[in-house]
Amino acid sequence: MTAVAPSARPPGLPLHVKVLIGFLLGALLGLLVHAQGLQAAPGVIHVVDWLVKPFGQIFLNLLFMLVVPLMFSALVLGVAELGDIASLGRLGLRTLVYTGVVTAIAVGIGVLMVNLLQPGLHLDPATLNQAMAQGAAKAGEIATKGQELNFIDLLVNIVPHNVIAAAIDDKQKLGVVFFALLFGIGMVMTPSPATQAFKNALQGLFEICMRLIGLIIRLAPYAVAGFMFNLTANLGWDVIEGLAWFVATVLLALALHGFVVLPLWVRFMGNMSPRVFFRGSQEAILTAFATASSAATLPVTLRVAEENLHLPRKVSRFVLTVGASANHHGTALFEGITVLFLAQVSGMHLPLLQQLMVLALCILGGIGTAGIPSGSLPVIAMICGIIGLRPEGIAIILGVNTFLDMCRTALNVTGDLATAVVVSHRAGESVEVAALDEIALEQAGLEEEVAELDAHGRPRRHT
Repeated sequence: MTAVAPSARPPGLPLHVKVLIGFLLGALLGLLVHAQGLQAAPGVIHVVDWLVKPFGQIFLNLLFMLVVPLMFSALVLGVAELGDIASLGRLGLRTLVYTGVVTAIAVGIGVLMVNLLQPGLHLDPATLNQAMAQGAAKAGEIATKGQELNFIDLLVNIVPHNVIAAAIDDKQKLGVVFFALLFGIGMVMTPSPATQAFKNALQGLFEICMRLIGLIIRLAPYAVAGFMFNLTANLGWDVIEGLAWFVATVLLALALHGFVVLPLWVRFMGNMSPRVFFRGSQEAILTAFATASSAATLPVTLRVAEENLHLPRKVSRFVLTVGASANHHGTALFEGITVLFLAQVSGMHLPLLQQLMVLALCILGGIGTAGIPSGSLPVIAMICGIIGLRPEGIAIILGVNTFLDMCRTALNVTGDLATAVVVSHRAGESVEVAALDEIALEQAGLEEEVAELDAHGRPRRHT
């Protein structure tokens, strides 16, 4: 008699499915609480203040804690693995050109949507006055930060005078990127046993960070549920309805760029199926939506690029690490729409030339925006000041900013991954393996199903 091996334990749900379930459950529960008017109930307030908010903040802090060592080690290793400065120059130039072109397309879509839908002309004056009154203090603080910014300072701060201080300040993460690039170049130019040993140590640091992130990210479904519950329980749909035209304009523009431009770009410039791309990227996109921070999502983005999309690590580490600080398609698009929306609300008519200037400022502003929640608001205030708008008018959008921040961050991370796919392909690196792997897995699944039973309905014996 032949012993039958025990059946293997069925695998659990994939992480991205758990994240999606947490997202839906948190949102539905929050909407139910808001619909019942329980958001101000003592029990709900205690749950939010003593459980939901602390847990969510701890989750974000755990991710942010690993961002700087991960960013530094990934970028230095990415530069070092290129092997020579000429390869770095070509890769950097491609990344810069593709980022600029696709960001310009994103902002152009935003400008077009604002001119077509005219969201600023549909805002009720009573809603405008109420929003201005409620958000006056916060808007004034943001406006002050915006007045302190200028593009010369953004450029100067790319080169940090103190890399430790730049690592601490979320607004100076580009300084860490520059230092890591310079450090990697120095490593390439100084081949020796000592630099090789240091490279091995950095590889160890990178692997440790990724392992720790793999443990931390298991908390993501619960954190996502908490974020969505807190958002929907407090806001519901009331605030969104008050600024429905503005929200609709932003979402439509984000959708056009995310589901039309980027898939076409990935397909024709990156030679990858959009279905394969989105299936492999969904975990990072959902994490970006929940955390509203491309910097906090960077660990997940790097893992997704290598494990799911099978991108060459020397390219993905470089492109994604730089992209988390400088490649913000969704942010630039949102900044363009918001500035023109505020101009319409204020009754300011901007001719085409000024709108093109806003487009250029938003492309630059997207690069200088910190990859943290609401990092674009001071940049919007700065652009408003440049074109003659009152920066305090930003109070109008504060009620819906959190929701839209989550949406545009998801597009930022999608754009980072799309850029990595395109740069990998145009650099001559193979990314078709992702599609081949998917086909192989599907074929293996079909063969496994066919092999389950023989002609008599009994389990087959495998030799």
